[in-house]
Amino acid sequence: MNIKTALLGVFLLACTLLNGQEIKSGKFGKGLLNIVGKDSSFTMKVGFRFQLLGRANFIEGGDNNTNFLVRRSRLKFDGFVLNPKLKYKFELGLSNRDISGVSIYNRNTPRYIMDAMIKWNFYKNFEFWVGQGKLPGNRERVISSGDLQLVNRSLLNANFNIDRDIGFQLRHHFNLTESFIIREIFSLSQGEGRNQTIGNLGGLQYTGRLEFLPFGNFASKGDYKGSDLKREQTPKLSIGATYDHNNNAVRARSNQGAYMLIDDEQGLYQTNINTVFVDGMFKYKGNSFMFEYANRTAEDPIVKNSDGTETGEYVRIGHSVNLQAGHLFPSNWEVAGRYTNTYMEYPILADAHNTTDMYTLGISRFIIGHKLKIQSDVSYLDIAPNRDDIMVRLQMDIHF
Repeated sequence: MNIKTALLGVFLLACTLLNGQEIKSGKFGKGLLNIVGKDSSFTMKVGFRFQLLGRANFIEGGDNNTNFLVRRSRLKFDGFVLNPKLKYKFELGLSNRDISGVSIYNRNTPRYIMDAMIKWNFYKNFEFWVGQGKLPGNRERVISSGDLQLVNRSLLNANFNIDRDIGFQLRHHFNLTESFIIREIFSLSQGEGRNQTIGNLGGLQYTGRLEFLPFGNFASKGDYKGSDLKREQTPKLSIGATYDHNNNAVRARSNQGAYMLIDDEQGLYQTNINTVFVDGMFKYKGNSFMFEYANRTAEDPIVKNSDGTETGEYVRIGHSVNLQAGHLFPSNWEVAGRYTNTYMEYPILADAHNTTDMYTLGISRFIIGHKLKIQSDVSYLDIAPNRDDIMVRLQMDIHF
């Protein structure tokens, strides 16, 4: 057992032994422990979840492969301090995939911290968030990996999402009419992604998002959950748009991807990267539909050394469309389908690009909502110009 694991165990034990606090176990899916201060000055919900994934890839002209792994493993804490208007969220990632991304820019250490966010409702419908967490990017990325409709997110998300970063967010919402709700979000962040610890390497990242809900709020925040598990009795719709500007970005996918090294890896290339998202979610009586569009551009996408010579690397620019729909039966079995198209440019080669079409069919059994479920899907990938792959996945998710 390493020192971090031991310290984590001590911390959890200390939580359960806190004198003078009310400690009780929650309902399944509502937290392992729910701790309330004796004077009600704080609360802490402790939760844990993990996903077990089996996957087989059949690659045309390549090596077929299978893989069994703990896809995600997360330890979560959330609650409030002093009063319910001052909330916090802290989440640790414990699986190999969760902590990957070791580099000199995070002091060659595992990236355990997923979220570390304080949320302050300081005035009416205004909230101020500070810390590390998901930026207000594409809808599919903001949906928790434990609340997805299919086994995993789409190729659009894999290539274009802006993920997590550290900084602050200002959020507000208001009613245009009795039922029509508009949400506004502005974020200012460091621009290099989560757990980057040695200082700001480029410029700052600016993100703005608007959301329109003409028929009011979804049940249980269902506009950010896959599948219509609440079986909305009236149509619900949310349309969102995000514009993200990463000033002097140093990574190939805005605040994600490889660092753009120059001058024999002695420096970092910087260029302005802009990303646009438009997305929506519709739900009604067990039926759901989600769409997303993403587009990334760069001021100068070709990475160059200080003397102007090209390194052969480039910013991942292009666009993508993702369409997804599902029907939930009364038995809590669901059939869902997804189509994703990605168009990625190769600016170092004239008129060169790569196009991929991915078709996915999934079947899920929700035993206790998203908290205990089994999901499977099969995907066909048409990779231009002449490669066809098949991927089969089976996953179980449990969330205490």
